[in-house]
Amino acid sequence: MEKILIVDDENDIAELISDILEDEGYDTVIANNGIDAIEKIEKDNFDLILLDIMMPDISGTEVCAKIRNQTSSPIIFVTAKTNLTSKLVGFEVGADDYITKPFVNEELVARVKAHLRRNERIHSKKSNNISIGDIKLNKESFEVYKNNELVTLSTKEFELLCYLMENAGIVLSKEQIYQSVWKNNYGDLGTVAVNIKSLRNKLDQDEKYIKTIWGMGYKFVKEIS
Repeated sequence: MEKILIVDDENDIAELISDILEDEGYDTVIANNGIDAIEKIEKDNFDLILLDIMMPDISGTEVCAKIRNQTSSPIIFVTAKTNLTSKLVGFEVGADDYITKPFVNEELVARVKAHLRRNERIHSKKSNNISIGDIKLNKESFEVYKNNELVTLSTKEFELLCYLMENAGIVLSKEQIYQSVWKNNYGDLGTVAVNIKSLRNKLDQDEKYIKTIWGMGYKFVKEIS
């Protein structure tokens, strides 16, 4: 299920948009100001972001400029500002589309669906290659490189690394990892820790990429600063 972030300081409008999209089967999260939106984007992955421009603390334009390097997801401005200059500024800071208020519900849904389909097509073409920091993984050739040097991994180590990198930025429990990589609901969860340790020995001895979140599980970082 695609997850959509709705950013609007008018909660009634945010709730309306949320109801419309949830009726279409989407999962929605609401942020009522720009700072909250930025924090949510730093902690979670969203498939699409609907962003108001006129907000009291930090404008939607500023939010877009700040988050554009953190996410490749489509960003659609939903705003009462209709002048051409506002639209041009929005596109310059990284917006993908612009919907003016008051909007027609059916048009909003159609725009959201169109951008999600386009984003899915783009990622499906690139999905064989995952690159974060100095680590590059190719699912088609079954190869992993660190600092452009080939690293030999076992099948399960490769599948584990692939799963972690595909879900970068998300805390994954040992149970989630075991079920997704070993395709089994029952087994020794200690196997996860053993393979994490092996991956770290081969790729991440400084533990810059694979983070242990105590009491919760593991997280592969989204980017290396």
